[in-house]
Amino acid sequence: MMADNIEHVISYWVIFQKFHSPALGGFAVISHWVPFLLLGGYSGALADRLDIRRLIQVGMLLFIGVSVGWGVMFMSDTVTMWEAAALLVAHGLAGVTWTPAAQVLIHRIVMPEQLASAVRMSATGRYLAMVVGPAVGAGLLLLFGPTLGIFLNAAIYVPLCVWLIRAPYGPNQVTRRAGTGIRGLADVVATVRIVARDPILLSMTALVGMASLLVGNAYQAQMPGFALDLGHGRTDFSYSLLLAADAAGGLAGGLLLESRGLLQPRPASAFFLATIWAAALLVFALSRSYLLCIVVLFAAGFVELSFNAMAQTLVQMYAPADSRGRVIGVFAMSGMGLRTFSGLSVGILGAAWGIHRSLAVSAATLLVVFAALFAVRAARR
Repeated sequence: MMADNIEHVISYWVIFQKFHSPALGGFAVISHWVPFLLLGGYSGALADRLDIRRLIQVGMLLFIGVSVGWGVMFMSDTVTMWEAAALLVAHGLAGVTWTPAAQVLIHRIVMPEQLASAVRMSATGRYLAMVVGPAVGAGLLLLFGPTLGIFLNAAIYVPLCVWLIRAPYGPNQVTRRAGTGIRGLADVVATVRIVARDPILLSMTALVGMASLLVGNAYQAQMPGFALDLGHGRTDFSYSLLLAADAAGGLAGGLLLESRGLLQPRPASAFFLATIWAAALLVFALSRSYLLCIVVLFAAGFVELSFNAMAQTLVQMYAPADSRGRVIGVFAMSGMGLRTFSGLSVGILGAAWGIHRSLAVSAATLLVVFAALFAVRAARR
């Protein structure tokens, strides 16, 4: 995940310098999440039927190929718009290939009573990468330039690929019984029905789905505008602190909760934490105080890690053993794929209403939706 973020820093900088195209920047976000929306269920089905070590390796090899592709184009100065778009799509495909398989791998490594801790540690690692990756990427860019920097980035994936060649936790008895056939859309539909029959699976999938649909991480792409309105629109430490506050909160949340063993996975707790997250973003959208914004963004990152990790844990705990990968894939479709549309609620409306108002309306709507989902879940119980 650090290498993933490093690539974003270097490649986005070069294509911005080359094209100065906001449309290509928007396409980069879309290409990152649309594969999860369209292919998350299929990737989860593959994790049920194939060797998950090989699926993760395929994802890593795609990441390596994308970094090398960027490096070749940077070296020859032949970057074109369509080639950049193709590499961005390949990067999104790499993400959806390995993510469900990695969650299944976690489930095989640990005992059931350790699952919540393992999922939270994995999420903490992701937030650590969001903090460290941009810093390392900027360092590689300054020290070695974009070409050598992106080639060095490709090498970061290699140790994991090598370890996975003979790593434990390969195909188990459930995988062997499931066979290798993929029934396409029928698999996804059947998995959605499995999720719909279980109140916990359904409520957690709906929880992360609505959070992604209405807000997601779209506000982070608008952070330069928020910083300008707060009087910190320059590329200095104050802007960097605003940009990193969310990720730092997630990292702190993971370290604190894991070291203290707090917040055991419960659906009601996940809803409560998600509500705090939406409320924190509402305060951020309405505030004109730089210090208050730093505090609420840090709090938002803290509770975002908490409710996402909790929802992921509950889905893994209650998913049927013979379809766990497919259920995780549908969860990824909801929690990651629907982020594709958060750019509409925050970004497109932001162009018409202003980013403060659009984020405030989205966060307030999300609070209402969370209350409705919680009421429906309570009624079904």
